[in-house]
Amino acid sequence: MNLLPERLWGFAACVALFALSCAAAYWLDRDWIYAALAFGVLAAIGIHDLAQKRHAVSRNYPVLAHFRYFLESIGPEIRQYFIERDTEENPFSRAQRALVYQRAKNVLDKRPFGTQLDVYGDDYEWLNHSLMPTVLKSHDFRIVIGEGRAKPYSASVFNISAMSFGALSANAIRALNMGAKRGGFYHDTGEGSISQYHRECGGDLVWEIGSGYFGCRDDEGRFNEDKFIANACTEQVKMIEVKLSQGAKPGHGGVLPGVKVSPEISAARGVPIGVDCVSPSRHSAFATPIELLQFVDRLRNLSGGKPTGFKLAVGHPWEWFGIAKAMVDTGILPDFIVVDGGEGGTGAAPLEFTDHVGAPLREALLLVHNTLVGLNLRQHIRVGAAGKVVTAFDIVRTLALGADWCNAARGYMFALGCIQSLSCHTDRCPTGVTTQNASRQKALVPEDKATRVFHFHENTMMAFKELLAAAGLDHPDELGPEHVIRRVSATEVRSLATLHRFMKPGELLAGELPEHPAYRVFWDEARADSFVPPSQVRALRGSKLV
Repeated sequence: MNLLPERLWGFAACVALFALSCAAAYWLDRDWIYAALAFGVLAAIGIHDLAQKRHAVSRNYPVLAHFRYFLESIGPEIRQYFIERDTEENPFSRAQRALVYQRAKNVLDKRPFGTQLDVYGDDYEWLNHSLMPTVLKSHDFRIVIGEGRAKPYSASVFNISAMSFGALSANAIRALNMGAKRGGFYHDTGEGSISQYHRECGGDLVWEIGSGYFGCRDDEGRFNEDKFIANACTEQVKMIEVKLSQGAKPGHGGVLPGVKVSPEISAARGVPIGVDCVSPSRHSAFATPIELLQFVDRLRNLSGGKPTGFKLAVGHPWEWFGIAKAMVDTGILPDFIVVDGGEGGTGAAPLEFTDHVGAPLREALLLVHNTLVGLNLRQHIRVGAAGKVVTAFDIVRTLALGADWCNAARGYMFALGCIQSLSCHTDRCPTGVTTQNASRQKALVPEDKATRVFHFHENTMMAFKELLAAAGLDHPDELGPEHVIRRVSATEVRSLATLHRFMKPGELLAGELPEHPAYRVFWDEARADSFVPPSQVRALRGSKLV
């Protein structure tokens, strides 16, 4: 019931105090003129804050935001000596965020005086360089997905991960898509489907379809073929992605309360205005690994041959093994698989899910990559990966572990101006990124933030090119686990190639199970026709082996 939009209250208070000071100076004592001048300066600052378009925090909190900037300017010293190090990741370190901000603003991103990391601490990683570095002409590295299909897609190796309209504001969606179009990389819609704001700028879209079938559902929430065709066959949609689970809350559905289901969200998702919007925890269009692949193939055909695949956060290994066996049994292959790490993501979730459900990206990616190699399928299926990827080295390490490309959500949120206030789920985001509050999201100017999204991608890919060149490589395809080294103790270092077990092509087909508990215990009994735990799993319940 505010009489003024929320973001104007700070400015209104300055103007009111200025007026009161002028009145007091006139009627009471001329000495009050100094107070009036002080508040006049504050009022001028407030007017400037509201008029400028570069800083969303200042537009939402005129005058008051400058106190934050001041504290931030002296913050490194306070943190360094009294609170925390710049490299502590909670969930992203100040150093990581600063790098994204610098690259997004296209300002100097270099740092003097050596590394702040403990190079002799456990888990420190580095890229081995070559004495014969290469000279690369372009940083626009592409990966062809769906090669041989009717409509293959040439994707950048660094793209925007799934974030729905509803979770993000309209202006945030506009800025992301505008930046993606300018930079030639894709923008994943998230399971909230394709909104009018995704369509405005014409950037490449990957349409994610979750268990709610938003954008392609009937009145009962089941998959609707005609509605799918209407969206999937638009030129802007380049690929179709079936979401099985996500890193933020794998195995957990969700409810968007009816009070938040606006006309725009209703139009995008195909749900009634003002009615609770339910995302079930499981799909209704399929119930077995074979049916999943048949559904993927059905969507590919209905879309006119666009690359189609699925995204998952790895959970029970026998379920993933069942999907892999279904590929061999049916010959139906997805064009791509996106592995989402259990590190979480932009979606708000119960603490237990965020902290303790789902395999972290490295273990999940290795399991998926190795299984496909062991079945001689890896060369036919592209693999994407997402999970706290913000720097060029993050991309190098992820590709070295078996991915073809990376997606990022929170990195691009930082590029939009996110300050990691951890208020995404409260509708009170101070930068207008994750709010549906009309006043707050106006602070985010799409044209300005789109430029930052573009620059973040561009400068990260430039840094990635320099890393490849330093390693003596010509293309990301050449990255392997032998290029990245990890310290495992104070006296021992190992390459990822020797630290992890990497399968040989066809190894699983030949019946050679690796020395890995997941394969030894679950592979033989995993079933292509069922996600149900195999008998061996049920027999081992209560045993310390499980």
